[in-house]
Amino acid sequence: MADSVVVFSGGMDSTVLLAALIHEKKRVHALSFDYGSRHNKREIECARAFCRENSVEHTIITLPFVNDLFKSSLLQSGTEVPDGSYMEENMKSTVVPFRNGIMLSIAAGLAESVGAAEVAIASHSGDHFIYPDCRPDFNHAFAQAVLLGTGGKVRVKFPFAGMDKRAIGDMGRELGVDFAATWTCYKGGDIHCGTCGACDERKYALGFSSGFDPTSYSIPDNEIDNP
Repeated sequence: MADSVVVFSGGMDSTVLLAALIHEKKRVHALSFDYGSRHNKREIECARAFCRENSVEHTIITLPFVNDLFKSSLLQSGTEVPDGSYMEENMKSTVVPFRNGIMLSIAAGLAESVGAAEVAIASHSGDHFIYPDCRPDFNHAFAQAVLLGTGGKVRVKFPFAGMDKRAIGDMGRELGVDFAATWTCYKGGDIHCGTCGACDERKYALGFSSGFDPTSYSIPDNEIDNP
């Protein structure tokens, strides 16, 4: 039995969400997806470790069709991940079509099956600009669809929808999250690149310019453009 099924990538946002639910004494079932992204391997390594250390039930579901059929630079089958801020037009190439819709659908089915009354996902306000399936209207409509489709048994929650990434980082610090044990970089190398949009957001969230970010980046600190 579980109280909540959490879509858990192993990134900083979903790790803070999972830590918050654990802090609330909820019984959580973490659900990770291997869908062929460039950074899936690094994220799932972090997800496994966190769940093991916190005695959280963890399920990993493979979705090979996403990498095979969908178009996105975030996928191994796609073009190179661009550098730059999320506010730049080229970052739209990292959108994986309807990714959250697919993952939330599976999570809702699992939640109903294990008796969990809620599904939680860590999408936040900073995602809204380029990701259609992170926007408030999507969240509301999808939550309604799941409520209807499960006969009122499962509610989808978006606890960070009104927060930006820095607020999530601050919450994580209060909860004692080890951000060095989370993964963000879209390029999926040995260490964070420091130049892609995801790294740019991570630096902002964790206060890189103030010396609070514990992340190792692949380029010298003096060459990183602080957000």
